[in-house]
Amino acid sequence: MDTSRSPMEPSGFSKKIAAFIIIVYTVVTLIPITWIVLTGFKSVDSAVSYPPEVIFEPSLEGYVNLFTARTRQSEEYLESLPPPETWYEELVRSKDMVITGPSKFFSRYLNSMIIGFGATFLSIFLGTLAAYAFSRFKVPLKDDLMFFILSTRMFPPIAVAVPIFIMYRKLGLGDTHIGMIILYTVVNLSLAVWLLKGFMDEIPKEYEEAAMIDGYTRFQAFFKIVLPQATTGIAATAIFCMIFSWNEYAFAVLLTQFNAQTAPPFIPTIIGEGGIDWPAIAAGTTLFLLPVMIFTVVLRKHLLRGITFGAVRK
Repeated sequence: MDTSRSPMEPSGFSKKIAAFIIIVYTVVTLIPITWIVLTGFKSVDSAVSYPPEVIFEPSLEGYVNLFTARTRQSEEYLESLPPPETWYEELVRSKDMVITGPSKFFSRYLNSMIIGFGATFLSIFLGTLAAYAFSRFKVPLKDDLMFFILSTRMFPPIAVAVPIFIMYRKLGLGDTHIGMIILYTVVNLSLAVWLLKGFMDEIPKEYEEAAMIDGYTRFQAFFKIVLPQATTGIAATAIFCMIFSWNEYAFAVLLTQFNAQTAPPFIPTIIGEGGIDWPAIAAGTTLFLLPVMIFTVVLRKHLLRGITFGAVRK
């Protein structure tokens, strides 16, 4: 028997198998994302060519089409115009078109930022307070209330889309930022409460009791003792809430049209000349992925911290 290695340490063969599985999973996962990114740098003709072009001449036509509104003009009209002043005007002119103004993508992207981050903040704020109350206090019918909260996740949100649509129309919340933030907060709240309660239960009550003996109030003990230790759970919950709020499609299609429309229902409607502008859609999808990726990377360091972070007072 090999006594030089701990029984809990995996063997060299097991490590190789695990590394192989991880590499295969990573490659399979990254293929569609890589293809979307590459399609954003193709021309319209190259994007729809068959067989698909793996090696192609890069073009920013997709990004130009994404951020601008264009119209086709006659050759005589184009010749009467002054020379293009920018590279993207020259690119559009090469397609016998002119730029008529900016597209609606930026405003839809901004709506996604406001609604996504607003709903995530409210979900975490309310979910943390509710989870702390369920974890620390003797709430009447606690188990029944927790089951009721969980039951809201037992059916697809779209199942209540019609009642919500009627209610929002009566209250004037349709196609508004505050209406979408409230809706996404309500949908995310059950997930936030259940996840955060599990983390709150793991934090010993003795730390708060010791802090209150030292003169802290309940709120001071909560903010200075409990929250630092619950950072791991808050970060993980925030990522899940943000992903739902950022990617949600069904409610956004039904309840928004102009003022509060987000990027998911807008991107598929990008129409090019003679059909769907796939490079512009791929460019919009690539830009749409960035905030969630950055948000996850920023919170990743908190996910690696132990649950006892900040437990020892100096």
